[in-house]
Amino acid sequence: MDIKVKQIGLWRTEVARRPGALADALEPLAQQGADLTVVRVRAAEGRAKRNVVEVYAGEGRRSAAIARAAGFSLLPSTTLLMQGDNWPGFAYAVANAVAWAGIGVLDHEAGVVDRRFSSTLTFATESDAKRAAAVIRRVIRAGAPERGEPREPREPREPRER
Repeated sequence: MDIKVKQIGLWRTEVARRPGALADALEPLAQQGADLTVVRVRAAEGRAKRNVVEVYAGEGRRSAAIARAAGFSLLPSTTLLMQGDNWPGFAYAVANAVAWAGIGVLDHEAGVVDRRFSSTLTFATESDAKRAAAVIRRVIRAGAPERGEPREPREPREPRER
């Protein structure tokens, strides 16, 4: 099973919440040939008319210089980038293993094209991201169950209060 897990630092900027603002933010990156692996946009917390744009264009001085020149600031490495062969139930297996390790997930985005997936998981601290990466690598080593083959049984969880 070919799945890579990498701890990354995203580059972030804020833009006005208006048509074309995302394109304006990404234009200088594209003009400099940045190959964006991750692009995330969301509402800026507590700022009604602003959006946050986060990107990842790889490691290295050139990528950093391009992002910085475009007005982006480097965030701590609290995000994991996972890419590889997709298998049914992988997102659940990761979420479950991370939860059982006592690590909270702040954000998770994923997509699948053909049989390959790309996913980002963001945590509160770099330490949490590092611990989660180790947990996820154990899930990957365990591999996907064969169709119809249940995973190892585990103790039931307490019901949630509503």
